[in-house]
Amino acid sequence: MNMAVVGMVAGMALGFAGYFGGFGAFVLVAALGAIGFIVGRFLEGDLEPGDFFRSRERGDRRR
Repeated sequence: MNMAVVGMVAGMALGFAGYFGGFGAFVLVAALGAIGFIVGRFLEGDLEPGDFFRSRERGDRRR
């Protein structure tokens, strides 16, 4: 499916949740959508669990 279509469907779902369920439903749908996106990326192999827990390398600046 085209990413523009996926974005449109996600926007419509958030719009319906916000209109019929209020702000709480909007936030819940947005949070569950983000979690589903991250899980989908894990299952496709685009992300690994270590990507979230690695420390940043700052180059020569050490304190």
